[in-house]
Formats: sequence, structure tokens, C-alpha cells
Amino acid sequence: MERAESMNPKPPSTTNIHVPLNNNPLLEEALARINANLEVVTLWRVINVNAIDRLGMSDHGATHFQIVANIGLRLTRLLARHEVEMSITRNFGLSAHHAELVVLLASLFHDLGMSIHRQDHESYSLILANTLLRELLDFLPIDERTIVISETLHAIIGHRSGGMPYTVEAGIVRVADALDMSKGRSRIPYEAGQINIHSISAAAIENVQIMAGEDKPIQINIVMNNSAGLFQVDDLLHSKLRGSGIERYIAVRAYVEGETEKSLLKEVIF
Repeated sequence: MERAESMNPKPPSTTNIHVPLNNNPLLEEALARINANLEVVTLWRVINVNAIDRLGMSDHGATHFQIVANIGLRLTRLLARHEVEMSITRNFGLSAHHAELVVLLASLFHDLGMSIHRQDHESYSLILANTLLRELLDFLPIDERTIVISETLHAIIGHRSGGMPYTVEAGIVRVADALDMSKGRSRIPYEAGQINIHSISAAAIENVQIMAGEDKPIQINIVMNNSAGLFQVDDLLHSKLRGSGIERYIAVRAYVEGETEKSLLKEVIF
């Protein structure tokens, strides 16, 4: 008698998120738990089935979260270098390590609701993240865990349009999400033939540079191969930066690199 094939779906490939820990034991413990959590990894896989396969969007799974987490921590540390106090420290007396933990968690979980639906996914993310965070953060004392979860959920809902962040950490995650905008992120819709202002402007972003600023703590340089990228800068970044609460700390410069602009329009044959 032949053995029946398993009806279980193919397990997701191993996904490991890497960020510079900078001797933060809270980041190290939380990240190890997240990378080992099959439910989290599977949710990331489900998100991308919806985003890529069903909606023709760019990656909204582990690749996106990896980028946002690294950008978020970069912004956090640049602000800390200029003695910008994090909200979790100012309001609750917790450490800079706790602030980085909030930024990491919100960066990795802000789009979990995409596993349910694109519309209002930020609200669905709160439901999923709240349950996961209680399990993943059980190494923290109850009071610290409660504060970190609350601040993380606030940062998650704050990344939506009109999210109005109350905290520095939420503002950081909001801006970090918008800064995942280099041309490789538009590859899927652009190569699939979705030629519109969104895909063309995204393809025009060559590189995003985040560094210490001179007049402000953070300097963001957006290098474009075509001026169409200005739509991406204004539509995505400017709208997220405005009202983030951290806009006064950030200077943005966008420019076309090279003497000639790259042609981004494909030939269309009717």
C-alpha cells in the first residue's frame, strides 16, 4: 500500500533577521526568539503571498522587515548620539536598550496584518502582534513587558497614513518604513508590466543614504537615476515624515546622479 502524501503545506525556508546589536542584550534575546518562532516566519510567508502573488506589490515580508529594522536602529542611534531622549525613557524611565527593542519589534511586526488583508492592515497587525509579543517577551519583568508591548503597538498603528505618532520611537518606525524605497523594491510590479507613476518613480530611486548631519542630527540623501523619483520622495517619504514628530531632526536631499537621466518607460506595442 502506497504511503499517502502529507497534506501539510511546505514549511517556509529558514528566515533570519540580522541587525547590529551594539551590545544590547534585549535585542539579542528578542531577535533570537523571533528568528526561531515558526508562527512569525510563517506569517511573513503568508504576507508575501498576499502582497506579491495576489496583489503584485513589492516584498512586504522578511526582506522589507530586515531593511526597516536596520534603518530604524540607524535612525535611533543617530538621534541618541545627539542626545535626543527616547519617549520610553522620558515617560517611563526605561533604558535606551528598551527604546531600541521597541523600534526593532515594531519594524518587524508593523505589516503582520497584511496576512489578513491589505485594507486596514495596520489595525489587524495590532491583534496579531499583541498575542505574539506576550509570548516573545516573557523574559522581561511584567511591568517592563507591558510598557514595551504598549509602545510597540503604538508604533505599529502610527505607521499608517495619518497615524500621528505620540512617541519618538513610533516616529522613527514611520520614517524607516518610508525609507525602504530604493529601486530594487519596485522590481516585482515594474517587471510584471505595472507601468504607472508609482512603479516608475520607485524604479528611479537608485540609493538611499542615511548619515549624521551637520545642521540636523540626520542627513538623508536620496540618489535618483531619473527625476520621476521625486514623486516617490514626495508621495511616500514626505507624507510619512510630516507629522512623525521627528521631522525637525532630519534633513532630506534628493538629486539625480549623472549628466543624463535613465529612461524608465518600456516600449508598449499595441
